[in-house]
Amino acid sequence: MVPKRRFRLTAVFMAVLVALSACGLTDSAPGSGGKDSQSSANRSAAGWKDWSPAQWLRDAGDFFNPVIKGLWSADRMSHSRNPDTPVANVLGDVGVSDPEPTPIKAQPEPTPYHANAAVVGKVFFDTPEGPSVCSATAVRDPAHPGQSNLVWTAGHCVHAGARGGWYRNIVFVPSYNNEGLSGQARHYASLDRIAPFGTWWADWAQTSSEWISEGAPTGGAGAPFDFAVLHVRSPAGFASLEETIGQAAPVRFDVATPTAVPATSAWGYPAAPPFDGEQMFSCPNRPGRLSIRADQPTMYRIGCTMTGGSSGGGWFARNADGSLALISNTSIGSVSATWLAGPRLGPVAKGVYGAVSARFAHTSDTR
Repeated sequence: MVPKRRFRLTAVFMAVLVALSACGLTDSAPGSGGKDSQSSANRSAAGWKDWSPAQWLRDAGDFFNPVIKGLWSADRMSHSRNPDTPVANVLGDVGVSDPEPTPIKAQPEPTPYHANAAVVGKVFFDTPEGPSVCSATAVRDPAHPGQSNLVWTAGHCVHAGARGGWYRNIVFVPSYNNEGLSGQARHYASLDRIAPFGTWWADWAQTSSEWISEGAPTGGAGAPFDFAVLHVRSPAGFASLEETIGQAAPVRFDVATPTAVPATSAWGYPAAPPFDGEQMFSCPNRPGRLSIRADQPTMYRIGCTMTGGSSGGGWFARNADGSLALISNTSIGSVSATWLAGPRLGPVAKGVYGAVSARFAHTSDTR
């Protein structure tokens, strides 16, 4: 059992907070066949062969994610695309939005990632188009203190929204590519080096009913409710996720407005150019407001150059006592990769989180 540690992120982020407070799929894998043969093989391996949209399970209670042993190899992970579709820089004059923020260059996270941001990782999943990827965060479970198996990510990383259903073969990999390998070193790395804390299959996922009914890949529809919680199972069969990585992030649902947050930092694994999804980055900034619809909650927005693949990654802010908590997740970003926006976590998000926790409250989470 890994001893529990106080939740922490890199000291660089902490220093920034003090100062401020004053999802790409390649045509083919190396050495493999062309695009058509590769995508056909991916669909077959992922269970999408002979699939039609009419068969897509989409309702809240339809989630089904059986383990396919050996599916997520290090190579398949590296050739997963980001599912994100950037939105136009100008979304229209709705609600209350602050001026577009100045872009902040994404900062590479020091390695090993586990020493600086152990709660951050990647979510891999299969869509009808092939293997895909987002970012995610291990979070605390009120029903299982110190033994959480809960993961926070974006709704669009688990469900296609209004015109689709649940994605398949969803897994969480904490501290993905922990050493920050690149080039030939990454290409030839074993799964043990790329996923040193294991590959955790989701046995349940839940997102908001608003995302399921309204979510869209373009235009930002459903983005104020674009969050999801996974419950994952231990690959080893005993220690929980929190025990394995040593910590889990608390989640806050009581931030009244984005302007009440003096500083935050978004974390993730950007995968669209100029990034490749293999390294962890962060963007510290003071959030502003972005309104998608006047009758829906105002979102957080920060200047940041992270691209698709960073979706689902956690946004962290300092509590009154100096500790850190997750307050949002990346949902959308601009076409020009100059800003990111994430939902404000309120009653709906708290309900999703509580429902997943309650579902497993009477089971042993040291499986």
